[in-house]
Amino acid sequence: MAARDLIEVRNLRQYFRVTGGGFFGTTWVKAVDDVSFSIPRGTTLGLVGESGCGKTTTGRSILRLYEPTGGRIVYDGKTIFDSGDVPLYDEEGKPVTDADGKPVYGKKTAVNMLPYRRKMQIVFQDPYASLDPRMTIGDIIGEAIDIHKLAPSAEKRREMIITMLERVGLNSEHANRYPHEFSGGQRQRVGIARALAVDPEFIVCDEPISALDVSIQAQVINMLEDLQREFGLTYLFIAHDLSVVKHISSRIGVMYLGKLVEMADSSEITFRSRHPYTKSLISAIPIADPEKSRRTKRIVLEGDIPSPVNPPSGCRFRTRCPYADACCAETEPEWKEVSPGHFCACHHLDLVK
Repeated sequence: MAARDLIEVRNLRQYFRVTGGGFFGTTWVKAVDDVSFSIPRGTTLGLVGESGCGKTTTGRSILRLYEPTGGRIVYDGKTIFDSGDVPLYDEEGKPVTDADGKPVYGKKTAVNMLPYRRKMQIVFQDPYASLDPRMTIGDIIGEAIDIHKLAPSAEKRREMIITMLERVGLNSEHANRYPHEFSGGQRQRVGIARALAVDPEFIVCDEPISALDVSIQAQVINMLEDLQREFGLTYLFIAHDLSVVKHISSRIGVMYLGKLVEMADSSEITFRSRHPYTKSLISAIPIADPEKSRRTKRIVLEGDIPSPVNPPSGCRFRTRCPYADACCAETEPEWKEVSPGHFCACHHLDLVK
């Protein structure tokens, strides 16, 4: 892991047990399956894909709101979770080996997360469900301040709450009101203020604008960018709208059915994507110019996303891919670097246009 990376995720797996398949049968939903990436300090990694592809589960697993099934999570050089079955890597990203050339594995680790809760926060998708309707806005923001004992007095606590409200465009009068008195956009600002109250370094933004009106979405995005510049925040920005993600993100990862299929810098993904699924998402971005829009060919995928309970063999995208063949059904594509900083998993990169 490079010294400047704040978050490193290696071979993250999050499986959920589900019942079915007979009287006592159980099976597993592989919601996140062998996902790896890193996020440099002060930058934004966007994570996009269809609903149910594992974006939110990835974010919650990093925070250990869901205890991961496997993999390794490193925060600022310190391992906060390690299942013990993931090879170690050096600062250049190369596997660490012993004297016999065999890979060296990490030790099974799961640290107490309370000290990290201050540093790692989340803004939830639904501003209506994420705020306790029985608590005032002041108490909602002040709850984390109380848990981490950040305010030496009641006066200082109120001062911190008012400061947080003002930073997200609200005022002191709002502190004594209840969530039902606010619009969706205002509630989401409260959610952001709650995340900022403990002075975090890393925030998972879990589709923070998907439940908001379009006119409000731009305001929230601009506010998140301003806060990032002011406090040096690092974001994992989860969304299904690629046009929004490419605006706010430094790098973009594309997920499909629990797997990362492509990752590159924002401009690289937008103009030089390599995976057929990414190309389909790019083609769906609305274009304001009618003339250019008419000349742009929309790539429509056939069929529906398969069930994560029983995903396709080999490449999980093959059932909807126009380039799929027998090789795609037999072998899972390798996650490889196709150009500097640009990673992709596809058997037929030479065919994709």
